[in-house]
Amino acid sequence: MEVLSLLENITYAENHPAAQVLINNAYSKEIRIAFREGQEMKAHKAPYPIVIEIVEGCIDFGVEAQRYLLPKGSLITLEGNIVHDLKATADSIIRLSLYKADQIERVQQVAKGN
Repeated sequence: MEVLSLLENITYAENHPAAQVLINNAYSKEIRIAFREGQEMKAHKAPYPIVIEIVEGCIDFGVEAQRYLLPKGSLITLEGNIVHDLKATADSIIRLSLYKADQIERVQQVAKGN
């Protein structure tokens, strides 16, 4: 058993969102991404389905030429290979749930703008 907090020991990066692995076990990959207001993850896609929860703040979420303003408490699911982008309209924390076969390093590279 593990007990973790999405709201403790948060680290922000100066020039890009900061992705931190919280859980990586046999059945789950959970990542916390901390955004400062104005930071973004440019258009990208995940090879597998994902779930995003807005834990704090507000995210301007773009998908398939549509924009969604997602406040604290919002959940969004996406099938794999759907191009999307995220931009924080306030300091924000999101929880990203990955399909087990997805790569954590892929998320960290997208967060850094690579």
